[in-house]
Amino acid sequence: MKLAILGTRGVPPRYGGFETFAAELGTRLIARGHDVSVYCRDRGDAQWNGIHRIVLPSIGHKYFETVTHSFFSSLDALRRGFDAILICNAANAFVIPLLRARRIPVAINVDGIERKRRKWNAAGRAVYAIGESFSAAFASAVIADAEVIARYYRENYAIEPVMIPYGAEFPAENDTGVLQRLGIAAQNYVLYVSRFEPENNPLEVVEAYERVAGAPPLVMLGEARYDKQLGAELQRHASDRVIFPGALYGGDYRTLQRNALIYIQATEVGGTHPALIEAMASNGCVLAHDTPENREVGGDAVGYFTLRPVETLSRALTEWLASPALRKAQVLQARQRAAVRFGWERVTDAYERLFLSLL
Repeated sequence: MKLAILGTRGVPPRYGGFETFAAELGTRLIARGHDVSVYCRDRGDAQWNGIHRIVLPSIGHKYFETVTHSFFSSLDALRRGFDAILICNAANAFVIPLLRARRIPVAINVDGIERKRRKWNAAGRAVYAIGESFSAAFASAVIADAEVIARYYRENYAIEPVMIPYGAEFPAENDTGVLQRLGIAAQNYVLYVSRFEPENNPLEVVEAYERVAGAPPLVMLGEARYDKQLGAELQRHASDRVIFPGALYGGDYRTLQRNALIYIQATEVGGTHPALIEAMASNGCVLAHDTPENREVGGDAVGYFTLRPVETLSRALTEWLASPALRKAQVLQARQRAAVRFGWERVTDAYERLFLSLL
């Protein structure tokens, strides 16, 4: 098949979950003999790991970057003879009627219920609400990566989404030198990974951590690309105990995941969060914000905390730091759960079957 993925920043992955998704799925589809193109925003080589990179411009603004790039991508896709197109993120659903008018099968991975994110104003929330409606009305298939999201679309739009989870696998590799560069030691730091946005609660995590006496350093991996005020507020907490290395990817990211004593997942909106699954797969001892989505992913293999109305993260950290036996038991459960439920090959099998069914 000749396939395209649009709606991400592109490959190689240097931003978030959808970029990693495009890279992992695309390279595996290539290995199975398919032709895969990914629409990208950053310039670079014409190919990456066998994937064709189609670079197009966008308007670099919080509210316009994604939609303008997807619009240009869809126009370009009309002339390339793709057998099927995969769109990422419900905000990009406005291009589906254009593609479907040319009889191109279109599947959309809607991600989470994005309009609930606190960062969006009324206009942003309206765009996502329209995107949900367009996804349900015009897509050849709507993909949910969590049952919570699938149920939302069943109840609100009377459709049956295709349920395909996110994947996570860590390759056998040597650690990079990132621990030395940051001045931390393996199994002696707490790790947080996410974009610094209000609904990901980075400030709340730092404040809860600072209430825990004698805790190992906290590494806050991410950046405030659009919320400069939040970024500045976080930097006021920077110290030898609270470390902000920025956004790291590839081997450095995997090294930090593999060697963390405890991983914190504090997101409150979305479907399956990639970093949560990756923490579980990397021998991680995981504490997650108590949301339906996170419980669906973590089950009994993950510990849970709340941030509102009562903050329990500091108490959970204190308990887990004091109990090596508890941490060891959680690591074993998390690794097994990730291997059984979230392997990338199983995810690729499901997407390949879906594309074939659309044809």
